[in-house]
Amino acid sequence: MTITYREALRQGLREALASDPRVFLMGEDVGKYGGTYAVSKGLLEEFGPERVRDTPLSELGFVGAGVGAALGGLRPIVEVMTVNFSLLALDQIVNNAALLRHMSGGQLAVPLVIRMSTGAGRQLAAQHSHSLEGWYAHIPGIKVVAPATVEDARGMLGAALEEPDPVIVFEYPALFEMKGEAPQAKVDIASSKLRRKGGKVTLVTYGACLPKALKAAEEVDGEVIDLRVLRPLDMAPVLESVKKTRRAVVVDENWRSGSLAAEVMARLMEQGFYDLDAPVARVCSEEVPVPYARHLEEAALPQPAKIVAAVKGLFA
Repeated sequence: MTITYREALRQGLREALASDPRVFLMGEDVGKYGGTYAVSKGLLEEFGPERVRDTPLSELGFVGAGVGAALGGLRPIVEVMTVNFSLLALDQIVNNAALLRHMSGGQLAVPLVIRMSTGAGRQLAAQHSHSLEGWYAHIPGIKVVAPATVEDARGMLGAALEEPDPVIVFEYPALFEMKGEAPQAKVDIASSKLRRKGGKVTLVTYGACLPKALKAAEEVDGEVIDLRVLRPLDMAPVLESVKKTRRAVVVDENWRSGSLAAEVMARLMEQGFYDLDAPVARVCSEEVPVPYARHLEEAALPQPAKIVAAVKGLFA
């Protein structure tokens, strides 16, 4: 059945709530309003206010409540409206959720799932267009996943709820209207995935940049690897691809300085240096706050033409 990325997220939530009474959803506007992006629309009517809970505008408070609920044996799904708002809850995520297993000597587990939208491309201006996945992928004690396909959007949540430790699920509004097949099955949240075979260059990406990389790959005979899981990184498919293509470009919507792309490039140099015939290149967002005007926003973000140009530069 063909559905949108948005509907896949909704179906994943519905299946999680229906299959386990310990699961509940909480966050700003997730109930009566149906979610900022209409992802949770209809769930309040179906499952009631005990299972779909609207919260006050206090990310620090309700993320902390989610940590406490997880410690108490429940399986909370906490929605943070956008990734920039998660900065208000960093203390709970970084100093509590991520560390409690370690600090307790393994006695405490925090089976918490935090969902948040991320990325630019929808004219939401500088304060609502952050791509901070790399920040969270830096932190031991949490798993970070980035569904870029309809199948992953539906299946990753169920897999995340089975994890004994915190999982952050990044969702991409730029992909919400994308359509695809989504079988009713959990997907793994441990491995990268080959999305397109090619012979001349390896394109490594994730999230909203995957469709752009796939489009560019058609022009340059690129092999596309979707990282999918940003912590822990699974580099095996990337390294295997580079053995064949001998060249790689990393595409990342984060800003270039300190980006996740830099980490992927470093690991390629550490583990695949002798398989490369050219330096690894990257295409990232420009080092500016994301503009509001559409033409400027598009200019600031990775685009297929920029990816193609980076690939051609490897053969210059």
